[in-house]
Amino acid sequence: MAAPLPSSPSTPTPAPGPSSRMPVALYALTAGSFGIGCAEFVIMGLLLQVSADLGVTIAAAGMLVSGYALGVFAGAPILTLLTRRMPRKAVLLVLMAIYTIGNAACALAPDYTTLMIARVVPSLTHGTFFGVGAVVATGLVPANRRASAISVMFSGLTLATLLGMPAGAWLGLHFGWRSTFWAMTVVGLASLAVIALLVQRSRDDTAPARLADELRTIARPQVLLGLLMTVLQSVGIFAVITYVQPLLTRVSGYGEAAVSPILLLFGGGMIIGNILGGRMADRRPTGALLGSLAALTVVLAAMTLALHQPVAVVAFVGVLGVAAFTTVSPLQLRVLRHAHGAGQNLASSFNIAAFNLGNGIGAWLGGVVVDHGPGLTALPWIAALAPLAALGIALLAVRAERRGDDGQSAGLAPEAY
Repeated sequence: MAAPLPSSPSTPTPAPGPSSRMPVALYALTAGSFGIGCAEFVIMGLLLQVSADLGVTIAAAGMLVSGYALGVFAGAPILTLLTRRMPRKAVLLVLMAIYTIGNAACALAPDYTTLMIARVVPSLTHGTFFGVGAVVATGLVPANRRASAISVMFSGLTLATLLGMPAGAWLGLHFGWRSTFWAMTVVGLASLAVIALLVQRSRDDTAPARLADELRTIARPQVLLGLLMTVLQSVGIFAVITYVQPLLTRVSGYGEAAVSPILLLFGGGMIIGNILGGRMADRRPTGALLGSLAALTVVLAAMTLALHQPVAVVAFVGVLGVAAFTTVSPLQLRVLRHAHGAGQNLASSFNIAAFNLGNGIGAWLGGVVVDHGPGLTALPWIAALAPLAALGIALLAVRAERRGDDGQSAGLAPEAY
């Protein structure tokens, strides 16, 4: 049985109750993660429309994914530090307000440069929202259900893929890509209202850890290795999924109208993977981490063989969704475990930043492969190299951890990993 996630003064651990139901405040966080997740994913179903309307290449349109991801990478630590003394509920509300304004700016953008800048505005909120939200989520449940609480919160992100990405692609096809961003503006307003109504202020919000202690937490070897694993698995996913629209239409032979329903499979797979990853990580964190990275590597490599077979490629889109999000809870939980004590907010936000740094690198790598490399058909097997590297790092990290090389892990039972 996994040892509990160490508690910190800023994250109280509720006593386990007789009910297995998750608290309603957790679903308010899910609503917020859905809204912010839409901003990250919808552009992937709009690349052809944006490219044609603004007169840029598909690879340039793909850079809108990289721009968002790099904004997350920069914004996560900066906003987390700037808001560290604010009540967590107030932080979440401010971030949702910025998100809403940013999407309205995207809808009004007259050219590519303005759209890129407008994409960066909501991206700045992403990492801090998920980082602070993950800490709030783990503080709402007993210690042995924290990975599941993270997966419930992140289910909003998976729903954004299941519903938001195909819905955005459908709106873009029938009403123009700007209508998708107006729809996300409405989603932002709704999420803001739900969080305001359902999330309560924690009594511990006014007692942040010392900044020096938080920064020392980030520098722990096992935390840094966890962040590197997160970057690499995300590179593999986004090198492929960023270009799923041209892959399906230009390689697999589907029409543009088929992209939206096929993306529903990817979103459905993400929901299954998210739940599966949370449950696995609650029971065997190390096994979940190693197994999920290995599965992602195999799926990406095998997908290369399916690109020219329309039925097979659709199946692989769904399986890729499962493999992609099975990794999320194990990776997030690992960073939180090794960031025990001071600095969980900052470490959690850094891990979200790491996800999105990987997103940006993956989108850039995919663009290089498409424009200057072997082309679209090579994307899956090249992408598989990244989670394979993450798996190698994970094996080294676990070996060092079990030898006790990382002194900060002292006191945690081996079976916890």
